[in-house]
Amino acid sequence: MESKALHIQVLGSGCPSCSMLFDRTKQAVQELGLQTEVEYITDIQKIIDMGVMMTPVLAINHKPVLIGELPEVYYIKEIIRKFL
Repeated sequence: MESKALHIQVLGSGCPSCSMLFDRTKQAVQELGLQTEVEYITDIQKIIDMGVMMTPVLAINHKPVLIGELPEVYYIKEIIRKFL
């Protein structure tokens, strides 16, 4: 799938839910056929700087699009498609 340049980040403390969101997001990117790397950020100051206080966070193009949730891969794909 051809796409616009996306910057996808998962922000979290490293807890199991955060790690699972990272894994599911990487799977969603792969299933969509995107050549986008998913960045995992565990730096608490960077999370605070983004203006969120709850993790895990899925951010696309430096904007939080999902906060404090752990959705299934299909839903993550739906979110990413909105930015393509």
